[in-house]
Amino acid sequence: MVGMTKKTSRRLFNTISPVYGLFYQAQKKRYGDIIQKFSHEIDLSSVSTVLDVGCGTGAFCSALHHFGLSVTGVDPAEKMLNIAKKQNADQPIRFLQTNVLEGLPFQDNQFDIAIASYVAHGLERDERKRMYTEMSRVARLYVIIHDYNQKRSWLTSFVEWLEGGDYFHFIRHAETEMSDCVSEMKNCFSQVRVINVDIRANWYIGHVRDD
Repeated sequence: MVGMTKKTSRRLFNTISPVYGLFYQAQKKRYGDIIQKFSHEIDLSSVSTVLDVGCGTGAFCSALHHFGLSVTGVDPAEKMLNIAKKQNADQPIRFLQTNVLEGLPFQDNQFDIAIASYVAHGLERDERKRMYTEMSRVARLYVIIHDYNQKRSWLTSFVEWLEGGDYFHFIRHAETEMSDCVSEMKNCFSQVRVINVDIRANWYIGHVRDD
């Protein structure tokens, strides 16, 4: 979504949705492995409801549901959601077309966790703050940003450099950005932790409140 209008970004992800669909099963397995290995970091036993922001084809949603969670996925791209609904037709996962940057149609603290996978790095700084703010509003316990770390591949770096967006600032300052997020005169998060969960990915975990 870097350097694009919302309308252009939505059109792009609608166009490339079939390509994302090809990797659905591999993504689902990878997400499942990560959840299995690092669920203790968020005490998954205390979690029952999860919101996946920018859910795409629903691979993360499906992996989360496998662990017994009630999952809602939102995405602005209709064709991404169509694939998500088809892939999860036999699962009670709710999918809605909406954009976190325009506000989420949910009540405060409606979900235990709000998670966004590979969304933050594609946004501008002010957009990321809006996303953090809105996700922290609807989450009761944690906001998890699943995204790149400093060990990204050279191809990823090259593509992001060509796009000329804010990717590199996010990679260097993700933890600080989340820690500095303020909404209505209060910090969005009481604590921010960074957990390396994959060779090229971190969980940037924002604690919405002190336990």
